[in-house]
Amino acid sequence: MSLPVHLVDSLAGARGGDVVVVEGDEAHHAVAVRRLREGELVVLTDGLGISATGTIVGTAKRRLEVRLDEVATAPEPTPSVTVVQALPKGDRGELAVEVLTEIGAARIVPWAAERSVAVWKGERAERGHARWSSTAREATKQARRAWHPQVLPLTRTEKVLDLMRDAALAVVLHEEATTPLAGLEVPGEGDVVVVVGPEGGLTGAEVSAFTQAGALSVRLGSEVLRTSTAGVAAVAALLSRTARWTATSGS
Repeated sequence: MSLPVHLVDSLAGARGGDVVVVEGDEAHHAVAVRRLREGELVVLTDGLGISATGTIVGTAKRRLEVRLDEVATAPEPTPSVTVVQALPKGDRGELAVEVLTEIGAARIVPWAAERSVAVWKGERAERGHARWSSTAREATKQARRAWHPQVLPLTRTEKVLDLMRDAALAVVLHEEATTPLAGLEVPGEGDVVVVVGPEGGLTGAEVSAFTQAGALSVRLGSEVLRTSTAGVAAVAALLSRTARWTATSGS
């Protein structure tokens, strides 16, 4: 049975024998929800590559004290994957974030595409970003990742173009493309950017802007996937041809 995983702000410099204090909502979840008690083993991680196994030595309502037994450091996975996800309607955005986190995306970028049905403005944008961030946080623990993904603020097309220009490989999923994703050579290092359009599809202007910025317009296959699942399928196809999926360390 896997040990429960909890997040801490930092484990930099931590060593075996140190006592780490977890407070706030994370400690409340461990003590009140999971009902963890003294003497039980847990895993702590800071999301920056450091994880530690330890023994609970003290609990309170919103406080958890853990004596570290073993500390391990994992290198940051490469290539890293950034997924630019057009805003889906309903709760499909959280579904996409959850599975993209589990599969190993390093960054998830909510994108206001021209044909996005959902609109994030003002407080709604703040709530939407908070939901995506919370979803990524919980999925990270479930997937036991040593490196946690970033959920960036809502992004416009101009910022997506900047991401593409700095990428080792950038692809745009488009059902009318003639180049198959399966035929691409995936770089072993750098950042891979995957752009997923909205339910209404990408506009010609968007596709043109992306390809001019260096992205490749590609198709997954003859089937048309939902926006909440297309990115997951694409990232899986790309990572399956890298050393990341043959490694044993967490991501």
